[in-house]
Amino acid sequence: MSNIFHTKDLSNSNFLVTGGAGFIGSHIAAYLLQHGAKKVRVLDNMVNGFKSNLDILRQYPGFEFIEGDIRNIETCVNACEGIDYISHQAALGSVPRSIKEPVYFNDVNVTGFINMLKASVDNKVKTFVYASSSSVYGDELTLPKKENKIGNCLSPYAATKKINELYAQVFADVYGIKQVGLRYFNIFGPRQDPNGPYAAVIPLFVKGILKQTPVYINGDGGQTRDFTFVDNAVQMNIKAMLTDNEAAFNQVYNVAGGERFTVNDLYKACQTQLGSNFKATYREPRVGDIRDSLADIALAKELLNYQPTKRFEDGLVETINYFKQLYS
Repeated sequence: MSNIFHTKDLSNSNFLVTGGAGFIGSHIAAYLLQHGAKKVRVLDNMVNGFKSNLDILRQYPGFEFIEGDIRNIETCVNACEGIDYISHQAALGSVPRSIKEPVYFNDVNVTGFINMLKASVDNKVKTFVYASSSSVYGDELTLPKKENKIGNCLSPYAATKKINELYAQVFADVYGIKQVGLRYFNIFGPRQDPNGPYAAVIPLFVKGILKQTPVYINGDGGQTRDFTFVDNAVQMNIKAMLTDNEAAFNQVYNVAGGERFTVNDLYKACQTQLGSNFKATYREPRVGDIRDSLADIALAKELLNYQPTKRFEDGLVETINYFKQLYS
């Protein structure tokens, strides 16, 4: 990651990244460590995290790791001790899995979230940044999606993220914490998990094409998504944690590229880059999925000076190269 998203000296600041052994969290932690943060503490229970991601971080002297669960309030309080800024990424993140396991999702994504908020208040953390999701837009059909217009949730996962936003605002109003919510739109990139029944679409496509194993597209493939390279999510976390703009706090922002592509477009792009004509299999649409997605990113540009640094096509090249190395 060659782009620099901050101007402040990080050498006197302590950061906590929950879920820092996972996909997005490990990229955030790596950025902070690479740019001289005094301390970057990762809290992860290793359910969705990987030792290989931690190994990337261990080379830096400012790295600390706590293996623990955000559902335990004492763990959260201990993890927040001495911390200036928090990037809260720890969560369960699959729509179909949430439909199968709604209570588990509530425990982690809601109880775990309020534990982290309370621990942040108790430890007088300066800024609390957290991952929300574009799923909160639900059945709101207007495109592009604007932060102030959301619909009814279509899955338990979406409901947990909507509740996160409600709790964050309440904690800002009642306890005075400075918080920022980030509604991620289909983040992809290196280190995204290609395995398991709930893996994300891009790693699944690339893995299937490379290994010539069945690749499935839900519905007709005409559904659109604002596929967003992980560097852009890192940028928003860094800028949200470090901003001095008071107007930027206690808001939620879309984190996206501001462009939309169909799933069929995505599959063709994967085929082209891999030099393959391996065909996908179409199956029934997935329950809980929205049809179309496109973000309005004007608010993030205005209040946090967000500028997407890598467009979909360039991010896809980098991501595919990563998975080619992984499977070669």
